[in-house]
Amino acid sequence: MAEFYKKKLKNGLTVLFEKRSLPVVSISASVNMGAAFENEKNKGMSHFMEHLMFKGTNSRSQEEIAREIEKKGGVLNAYTSEEITSYWNKLPSRHIFTGISIASDLILNPKFDAVEFEKEKKVIVEEIKMYHDSPGRHVYDKIKEMLYKKPFGMSIAGTEQIINGMTRQGIVDSFESIYTSDSMVLAVVGDADFDEICRQAEKIYPKKTRKILEHNPIKQNSQQTEKRSGIDQAHFIFGFHAPALKDKQRYTYEVAGAYLFGGMSSRLFQEIREKRGLAYAVKGDLDLGKEYGYSAIYVGTMPDKIKKIKDIILKEIRELKNLNQLEFNECKEQLIGERKVVEEDSSSAMNMLLVEEFAGNAEEHYKYEERIKAVKLSNVKNISKLKAYSTFSLIPK
Repeated sequence: MAEFYKKKLKNGLTVLFEKRSLPVVSISASVNMGAAFENEKNKGMSHFMEHLMFKGTNSRSQEEIAREIEKKGGVLNAYTSEEITSYWNKLPSRHIFTGISIASDLILNPKFDAVEFEKEKKVIVEEIKMYHDSPGRHVYDKIKEMLYKKPFGMSIAGTEQIINGMTRQGIVDSFESIYTSDSMVLAVVGDADFDEICRQAEKIYPKKTRKILEHNPIKQNSQQTEKRSGIDQAHFIFGFHAPALKDKQRYTYEVAGAYLFGGMSSRLFQEIREKRGLAYAVKGDLDLGKEYGYSAIYVGTMPDKIKKIKDIILKEIRELKNLNQLEFNECKEQLIGERKVVEEDSSSAMNMLLVEEFAGNAEEHYKYEERIKAVKLSNVKNISKLKAYSTFSLIPK
């Protein structure tokens, strides 16, 4: 069992810490806010705000933010998901409080410069265009749209029209009401002292509260085909709903996912690529949050092969009813082993901790092996009864 500590400070901030011996620390300052909490009028706001945070704080310029981390051998970045916006860095542990200071400064004291706001608005519009022009990215945005109604089904980045309509004051007002200490988590994994981390965080973070944000993704299922000039390959994606992070049945879907699309030895890779040569790219993902979950299977192929590939996917899902004990055990062993490999990276472990914390309890991260071992073969077989699913096909015009 890892040496793990968790504490809710007087200012409302939650601190997570996993002790490690290597002289490196990964640090994230994160807030329980993301695209899932937005509506059709402000979709993309969280992502826009994340971009602006790196343009400077009240005490540091954009260059100073990067320099303080990079000149100490570190790296820094941020991301926006459906339910979390996170600002993180990784650097030698002797510089831990520089890392905490930078991550905290970004999340607490953004400048929101008016000139940078207008400049970054253009950058994000170009980012949205880039996602649309990238077939592999576009189909993942579309399968979520097929599986969920608006606003949840919309892209995390929003639309050009929404972004162009945003104002600096609107961003500032949203920041003031959303970025509060009681909605934040400071997560640290590495060689450090937990008590000192808490003392520093108590000084840095002001006591500020807000009401708990909630969202209720509305499920749907639909199928759509889009024709596009300038592409030679068809991009097909198949999706179906899965349990959310707060539902322990999610582990059953992880085992099924390992069987169906867990690497080159998976059923779909073997059936579609190795045996039939119908595609080069065959991959799948399980995307889970506190209030949502879905699985997406992507295949890059020729337009006339889409129906055959869809039939194979459905057939292999149906074949889960015949999953034998040996295959079942292999899938469990694969998942447990993969988790151990991923956990070796402190930044990956840090991110998994904060995801579980925002979903309910960070300690769930350490129960992964136990949960996977407890999955029943009969429950995995039940997934073979899947009836509702969505598809999206992007084909050459």
